[in-house]
Amino acid sequence: MENQERHRAIVEALRAEARQGLVPFVRCVELALYHPELGYYRANRERVGKTSGTDFTTAAALGSMFGELIASAAETLVGNTRDYALVEMGAEPGQKHFDTVRDRFSEIKTIRLADKIILPPKCILVANELLDAQPFNRFIFTNGKWCELGVRVDGSELTVEPLPEFSSAQAKEFATPLPAATEGWIMDAPLAAETLCREILKQPWQGAVIFLDYGKTVAQCLESSPAGTARSYYRHQMSGDILTQLGSQDLTCHVLWDRITSVFNELGLKNVQLDRQEAFFVKYAGREMERIALSGSTDLTSRLRALTHPAHFGAKFQVLHACR
Repeated sequence: MENQERHRAIVEALRAEARQGLVPFVRCVELALYHPELGYYRANRERVGKTSGTDFTTAAALGSMFGELIASAAETLVGNTRDYALVEMGAEPGQKHFDTVRDRFSEIKTIRLADKIILPPKCILVANELLDAQPFNRFIFTNGKWCELGVRVDGSELTVEPLPEFSSAQAKEFATPLPAATEGWIMDAPLAAETLCREILKQPWQGAVIFLDYGKTVAQCLESSPAGTARSYYRHQMSGDILTQLGSQDLTCHVLWDRITSVFNELGLKNVQLDRQEAFFVKYAGREMERIALSGSTDLTSRLRALTHPAHFGAKFQVLHACR
């Protein structure tokens, strides 16, 4: 299906459920990403990498090195990992970065985006950019208060305007205590990521969680992101134009780490910590990093630098990890 045809089909689906021509912004994002037939993450195509036709790259796209570093970090967190399944959540089609560490776990289990989540009783949960792939609500400070934004779909073009009321109790709970901001300030909140975390953490398993992603705290967003953090990715081009090519481009915003950390603490995880990605691998996979650095392989050391150097993935991404 061509991009324009897919976009029109999603807009028609939104119009069918609109109230007075409006749908919550979060619903627009939800259908764009996860519509059963039209959603961006429902398409069985390669999205991650540097080849033609892909849209973005991640640390996991660096290959088996990523899996080996994660395996080493897991051993530091729980000890002997051979009794634990490694569960990769939100895995993209075609990625095989854990193939070389299969013998270090009882099994390797893959749960793709939108799959039903059923976890083994003992597992290491690994998710690379899963939380930022969830639908997000959008709020604006206007006329002295925070309002939730919606998308008007009954015109020739999609436009954005405040909803007459919050779309959910969760959205109201988020926005009500926010401090006043400058007129027009935008706040993007992936509240669906919190719901997903609760679904995962409420299951009866033990082991460790390693979630890699990019994000800020609510306070940091209110201090330094007046236009919000939402953006689109298409063919490795980042844009703030997120209401075009619905279903054909990735839509994302920063994870709100303080909100996710609160969910971890609320559900009884221990030793909850947030590290920059470079610091996480140094602290928990230092011996593996040393082995790679001393291997003499220019390719391996270059990949390691891309994964951990502050100018690349190292400082741009963070790792939230905890044990149960």
